[in-house]
Amino acid sequence: MALSAFFCLSLPTMKYIEVILPLPLDGLFTYAVEDALVDKVDIGVRVSVPLGKSKTYIGVATCTPHDLTPDQMVDAKGKTIEFKKILSVMDSKPVLLPQQMKLWQWIADYYLCPIGDILKAALPAGMKAEDGYRPKTELYIGLTPQFQHEQSLNIALDVLKRATKQQKAFIDFLALSHWDSLVGDNATEDIVEITRDELLNTSHTTMPVIKQLISKKMLFTYEKEVSRINSVDVSMLPDLATMQAHSKSLSEAQNKAYNQILMQMMHKNVVLLHGVTSSGKTEIYIHLIQKAISEHKQVLYLLPEIALSVQIMERLRGVFGNRLGIYHSKYSDAERVEIWQKQLSDNPYDVILGARSACFLPFQNLGLVIIDEEHETSFKQQDPAPRYHARSAAIVLAQMYGAKTLLGTATPSMESAYNAQQGKYGIVSLTTRYKGIKLPAIEVVDIKDLRRRKMMNGPFSPDLLAAVRTALANGEQVILFQNRRGFAPMIECPVCGWVPKCKNCDVSLTYHKNLNQMSCHYCGYTYPVPDVCPNCGSNEIRGKGYGTEKIEDLLRDIFPEAHVARMDLDTTRSRNAYERIIDDFATGRTNVLIGTQMISKGLDFDKVSVVGILDADTMLNYPDFRSFEHAFMMMSQVSGRAGRKGKQGKVILQTKSPELPVIQQVVRHDFRSFYKGLLEERSFFHYPPFYHLIYVNLKHRREEVVESAALELGARLRQYFGTRVLGPDKPSVARVMSLNIRKIVLKLENGLSGKQIRATLRYVQSQLLQDKRYATLQIFYDVDPL
Repeated sequence: MALSAFFCLSLPTMKYIEVILPLPLDGLFTYAVEDALVDKVDIGVRVSVPLGKSKTYIGVATCTPHDLTPDQMVDAKGKTIEFKKILSVMDSKPVLLPQQMKLWQWIADYYLCPIGDILKAALPAGMKAEDGYRPKTELYIGLTPQFQHEQSLNIALDVLKRATKQQKAFIDFLALSHWDSLVGDNATEDIVEITRDELLNTSHTTMPVIKQLISKKMLFTYEKEVSRINSVDVSMLPDLATMQAHSKSLSEAQNKAYNQILMQMMHKNVVLLHGVTSSGKTEIYIHLIQKAISEHKQVLYLLPEIALSVQIMERLRGVFGNRLGIYHSKYSDAERVEIWQKQLSDNPYDVILGARSACFLPFQNLGLVIIDEEHETSFKQQDPAPRYHARSAAIVLAQMYGAKTLLGTATPSMESAYNAQQGKYGIVSLTTRYKGIKLPAIEVVDIKDLRRRKMMNGPFSPDLLAAVRTALANGEQVILFQNRRGFAPMIECPVCGWVPKCKNCDVSLTYHKNLNQMSCHYCGYTYPVPDVCPNCGSNEIRGKGYGTEKIEDLLRDIFPEAHVARMDLDTTRSRNAYERIIDDFATGRTNVLIGTQMISKGLDFDKVSVVGILDADTMLNYPDFRSFEHAFMMMSQVSGRAGRKGKQGKVILQTKSPELPVIQQVVRHDFRSFYKGLLEERSFFHYPPFYHLIYVNLKHRREEVVESAALELGARLRQYFGTRVLGPDKPSVARVMSLNIRKIVLKLENGLSGKQIRATLRYVQSQLLQDKRYATLQIFYDVDPL
């Protein structure tokens, strides 16, 4: 008997599905589906499945139940596979739409990461565990059925005559709920549900009083599920006329750019809006969103930083009201689950404003994607996987829906500028600031010369201190930019030169004065500050360099009258920290804001007249081919915070290298010259946008193992890619969290088959990992690294 015929006769007619599990493993997992569950399984529903001997996971079904062919039911040795059965189906309808599934697959393929890592990143935690999400409930008070008649209510009030507190609480309840409008058996007003807390607060009664009314069977309590997010009454959503009334009229320059964008979108899927800082790009976005909503389309508005969402959220909410939903990591997991569910409902948000994870939300009718500050490196996920770029993912998502994408920035990324130059993207320029505000005057200060002449006051030049003093005297505001958090980048013993290092990572520790501890900004490990040098016993240990915390302390000493605030990772850990800091600065409660790159990203303040860039060299001297690009963008962006109507802002740019062309290009606000020079350099040295980069990273606890594996992998890759392979090398930080790291770089010219490249990399990796020495070796890829 033929093998196929044997299987047809002997195997049960079980159905099977493929499931994505939230694990960093390649491929899908096949499970059997019992007859009772077959009709409940659909593409995109969550299923509970067993894995291993005792573990259970929540996965996502990628197909409907189907048969397997005989060859799919045996392993490589011809042994019949015993497929485990799914345990339960978690959803009555899909929680993942087809376009989302396609996006997940694209990210997995393009960024060379397991699709399980994408599930982990995309779904809120509450959707990845059987009991992870619990609906929020509230306690309500109701009138028992036997008193829902006019006559019985009068009897109840008579019974309560001697219990005055109970009677008052009962009367207040009847008034709030409109049960006091009973005429016979019918209420003349709509009955309103009343929460326990509402009755307590309005009636000024107590729980013992309410419990007495419950014990007398007059009232009863019940729980009701309520939303953690703004509940939306569809009838109360602002219509187009209301939205237009609450938006500002476009200036002549803005209106011209708006019309050009619409014209470009007739022929291009992606348009780049290159508008100088404070040119009013946000107002153009608002008008484009209004147009999309009028066409019954949804809009995704991506921002690089949660800090930016604070200001923009208020502007958008003022126009779009409850049509707007917010989604980012500072929201609780339960809130994110509810937003996800709302987007799948019959009344989803029309506009979603969020950070990069918002591109994973379900959209039923996406028509427009806006990526504000598109140049920002924060759009690229670094660790953990998936190491995707939200800008690229959002563009692909838009294409899947047939939607258009607008990229907005004052300093386009090299890739976007090149795509526009080559005609792949449309481009629209906005060269004037809103309401005629002038671009700031940038003054370059040579701090190397000032230090030699002993004229610096710590990190502050005389020119900067004078400008700050004048601004404060005039009731104006100041922003100081220092791209290092903490009190000092490191502490050092001046006697022997000892510098404390992290025991898990090859980096020095950053000193945080307020916490009185040293911490590693790579693994997060903290250390106590030693009283004496453990190397030589000296008690003269001191901080070296200047972090934002130290800048804050020094500034308070110099300007005791100033109200100073700091915005960095250390001061914005809580959910509302961004809002508090930004609101205090916007309303003038603080007049000096010190911060890291967070403050460079599109924040608008009316009274900022001075911006200080304390040390441009820390950005320019970073060992990376993108350092000048990132430095130009950051300096240009933070400079753009200066200036207000009727007065030109001032920027003090402190550097030891004033002669560098990039410094002069920042001073002249000359993006074109900067872009042209950098493009020539990138072409000559085979870097993006002319080449694609892939970093192949290897990690292992034992240095000799990772070294051996990296050399062998590099040799294998050269067999296929030749001189396109560079390394392996030690990265600048060669050990993180006790894992030793090696890096191989692939420089791949445009036009090569991405599919073939990825297949080759996966094949070479699988061949290497067959060696038992590398059983615990970690290999991961960073595609298009930043």
